[in-house]
Amino acid sequence: MAKQIGHLLTLLALAFCCLAFAFEPKPLQDFCVSDPNSSVFINGMACKNPMQIQANDFYFRGLHLKGNTSNPFGLMVQPVTVAQLPGLNTLGISMIRIDYAPWGINPPHTHPRATEIITVIEGTLQVGFITSYPEYRLITKVLYQGDVFVFPVGLVHFQQNVANKSAVVIGALSSQNPGAIMVGNAVFGSKPTISSEILAKAFQVDKKVVDLLKAKF
Repeated sequence: MAKQIGHLLTLLALAFCCLAFAFEPKPLQDFCVSDPNSSVFINGMACKNPMQIQANDFYFRGLHLKGNTSNPFGLMVQPVTVAQLPGLNTLGISMIRIDYAPWGINPPHTHPRATEIITVIEGTLQVGFITSYPEYRLITKVLYQGDVFVFPVGLVHFQQNVANKSAVVIGALSSQNPGAIMVGNAVFGSKPTISSEILAKAFQVDKKVVDLLKAKF
């Protein structure tokens, strides 16, 4: 019995260890404002001397400003991560404002380190995400002003403005640095590039199609 309990405690310890490293650690102090000038490399950002902290370390201004959507996607994303707001360091949260031109799109992408929740401030959007293997099920819905939608961590998702006027959303993400992997850019625009032969076989298309797509990224 004692041996079985010992094994159980070991398994529990391993489980809690994995949980601790699966998400951003909880802060061990009131705050840890990031120090961009630090040469220390850690999982996150090094802390600034608390005696040098100012109110502006916890402040960001700009989410009231309309983004420039004059680009092929008709999209502008204004992030508020630890890079823009140092006081977010170790707090496990960030924000975004997304502007969409009429029929603009936020292409399929993932946030490898965060769940995302958005609320529509203006406009009408079709949003959706795709479940993982083996179902690859599309979960999609049309959102209107005031609606809220959540995209689970790591899943491929998208948003498209489906109206003839601009749209705006405000979102929050469960990481100070959620990251973003745009599917098209990652697959067809990596540096160095993935072999066209590999992609042609993976997507079951002619190599010329792959080369055409690569030229766009």
